[in-house]
Amino acid sequence: MGRGERRRTLGRLREIAQVATKHGFGYVFSRRGAPEADGLEGETAEERATRGRRLRETLEELGPTFVKFGQLLSTRPDVVPPDNIAELRKLQDEARPEPFEAVRQVVEEELGLTLEQAFESFDREPIGSASVGQVHAARLPGGREVVVKVQRPGAADTLNADIDLLYRIARITRDRVKRLSFIDLQGLVDEFAKTVRQELDYRNEARNDEAVRRNFAGNEHVVVPRIHWRQSTGRVLTQDRIEGPTLAHFDLASLDAEERRTLAARMAETWMQMIFGDGLFHADPHPANVIVLGPDRIGLIDFGMVGRLSQDDRESAIRLFTDIMSQNTARLPRDLRALGIRYPRELEEEFSLRLQDLMGRYMGMSMDELDVREILHELFGVIYELEITLPSRWILLDKALATLAGVALEISPEFNVFETAKPYARKLLYAKYSPERIAGRVQTDMGRYASALLEYPIQFGELLEEFKDGEVHVAIDLEELKDASDKALTAANRLAIALVAAAVILASGIIGTFVREGPELFGLAIIGVPGFVAGLALFGWLVVGMIRSGHW
Repeated sequence: MGRGERRRTLGRLREIAQVATKHGFGYVFSRRGAPEADGLEGETAEERATRGRRLRETLEELGPTFVKFGQLLSTRPDVVPPDNIAELRKLQDEARPEPFEAVRQVVEEELGLTLEQAFESFDREPIGSASVGQVHAARLPGGREVVVKVQRPGAADTLNADIDLLYRIARITRDRVKRLSFIDLQGLVDEFAKTVRQELDYRNEARNDEAVRRNFAGNEHVVVPRIHWRQSTGRVLTQDRIEGPTLAHFDLASLDAEERRTLAARMAETWMQMIFGDGLFHADPHPANVIVLGPDRIGLIDFGMVGRLSQDDRESAIRLFTDIMSQNTARLPRDLRALGIRYPRELEEEFSLRLQDLMGRYMGMSMDELDVREILHELFGVIYELEITLPSRWILLDKALATLAGVALEISPEFNVFETAKPYARKLLYAKYSPERIAGRVQTDMGRYASALLEYPIQFGELLEEFKDGEVHVAIDLEELKDASDKALTAANRLAIALVAAAVILASGIIGTFVREGPELFGLAIIGVPGFVAGLALFGWLVVGMIRSGHW
């Protein structure tokens, strides 16, 4: 880093510290460090109540990169308090438009053509402008109406410089605000950097758009714009223009109550199809990203942020929603573990009790009365308080569902988004136990077992080579050796009893089947019955012993 660059970095850090101090977060940058009394732990009730608003105003004042970082934080209910999440979701990624000549230069550099060669017409004034790029209406040769997203000159350099500053701030905050020690701040910046750098390459958004468009091919209720690849690069994205107002600018008062319900249902069904049907979903159902083409027809734009869920992920999510709606409290910890949510064993009892308390408040309510959105909100509040971290794929899903539920309520206050999920839930649960899925799982498992068996001789040979070369070191803890020996002896005894029981049952079955003389019971020779009963008794004794020991 040169002297001039170092001076600019220090100047920007000083500016950030001044803005943070102005909004009540100066303790983060205090040289003497912030004791708990000066940091989050020492906040008054009034300061705690305004923390979310002050954080939002700080990020807005610091500029577009910090606004985008705040938008990322708004998707993390596991690390940000619920009241702060609500404030951060108000952040809007808006910026002053670039001069038209700068836009022309980027387009011509990227496409290798003059603007007039690439487009029949190109509006000078942008439709919208954000921190990374801005959107212009245009027309292709031949008359097709399109919109063109053009990246700002120097956007990558600006974002990378601000990301470096965010890493510094993350280190400072980690060292000086102990209350936030459970949050992987560096990991958050890593996630932000990855997201932003993907966003800088418009080809990623174009591929997402095309994938969703294929999934909705033939669906007359959902329109996804076509990408024009000849006029698209990493910094220029050209796609069909969908004529119509965005939901953010649509006059809902022009629709009657039934039409509003239809529109809310169309949005909900579209996202449920993406989430639970396709496993690829638009992660930001913000009103600005939905175009209203009619009460039962919508267009989707801006696929810069998408989420992906595997078949197993979708089945796990459905089980969680099903158990929430059926108020099956006992299964919730298991459902959350299936989602990949991990927490220390010492928190298991407290987590279970908190979940039972949460669900207890909804006990006795009918399915129509249950507000799954509120339950999920409280569930993530518990996760935050217990400092449990969520896998990133579920963070995007939570953001999408929370935004979708809020938008649907604005359209039709009596509409319940999660009612729309029921058909998809049933379909997924039925599909899980279909003969094709079972056969597929058996085939996959057999392949894994066969692969493992084929690798055993190689691994055993490598182990012998290590023994031969003296590379294997064995450490023995004598205090635990007796306990391990007792456990091994118990396991061996149980294995022997199981083998004997199986042999007796099998032998008795063979005798009972093939002996044709003498009395019979249920079509079997009675001479085989005593052995069969004895084998079952041994097996029962073995099972009872395992249950009483608590070890399976």
